[in-house]
Amino acid sequence: MNKNTALFGSTMEEVSRIGLGCMGMSGVYGKGSDEECINTIHHAIEIGCTFLDTADVYGMGHNEELIAKALLGKRDSVFLASKFGLSGISNSPGVLKSNGRPEYVKSACDQSLKRLKTEVIDLYYLHRLDKETPIEETVGAMAELVQAGKVRYLGLSEVSEQTLRRAHAVHPIAALQSELSLWHTSPIHTILKACQELNVAFVAYSPLGRGYLTGTISQSTNFEDQDWRKIAPRFQQDAMEQNAKLLQKIHDIALEHNASPSQIALAWLLHLSPQIFPIPGTKRIQYLKNNWASLKLSLSPEVLKTLKDLTDSIAISGHRYPERAQGLLESGE
Repeated sequence: MNKNTALFGSTMEEVSRIGLGCMGMSGVYGKGSDEECINTIHHAIEIGCTFLDTADVYGMGHNEELIAKALLGKRDSVFLASKFGLSGISNSPGVLKSNGRPEYVKSACDQSLKRLKTEVIDLYYLHRLDKETPIEETVGAMAELVQAGKVRYLGLSEVSEQTLRRAHAVHPIAALQSELSLWHTSPIHTILKACQELNVAFVAYSPLGRGYLTGTISQSTNFEDQDWRKIAPRFQQDAMEQNAKLLQKIHDIALEHNASPSQIALAWLLHLSPQIFPIPGTKRIQYLKNNWASLKLSLSPEVLKTLKDLTDSIAISGHRYPERAQGLLESGE
């Protein structure tokens, strides 16, 4: 095992410390080229970034189909994660709801296996908690997928410590995926501690604040109509004015380290705990390379304290999601 990989929770699987979030390859952040995205996935595998994250709802199945094309002849080279149980994303038409009913679990998995053109999904998550279905029932049905050889490990996303413990009592939970970044740090004080106690890997999605922490987005940025950030609370004019205070401080630290703001943000997560596996998303090789380089960046205790003090002292403006998606978070925050 090299410094670019780590054991993934209690699974004994060796997984790249930085994964590749694939959601943005299916229109969530504007239009993209399938060819460019496939080339990015291929390059990720070449450099050792072999932890891929998708979901059935990304592009309404397009994302899983895209990954299947990219992994043709390469499936055994990656640790593949997908999710189920969410009917849409925050800027999609129709009702946005979660579904964890046992009878739905098997059908959702079968459809993902078909789109991914694989016999087994390495890590299968419940995307959002179905508040009308006891978690024990959902995880019990997910455990049957493991017994059937369709899934290797189970995961949950955006749940509370109590829900994680209840689920873990039914079947071992290998990973908990939640948003964690320099502009959303509350999991450090809540669910991360439970993950460490239970030896559950913490998969940090949106570790770059949906691109904000890269320093490439400003108040003058015009998002495409298909880009959900156009309606996201934290990317509205007033919120961005307030949130720029944190970004400027990160930029200053990046200059001192001859690094990019995104590398500082990812290195901070890597230093925070060996339990954390960030999955920054990108559809471009240049950004993939930049993110991967953060593995080589060492931050001193003084810098880590400075970053902690910043996150403690600078209030971030705006909810993480538009109202109807925000309501699907168990914590509501």
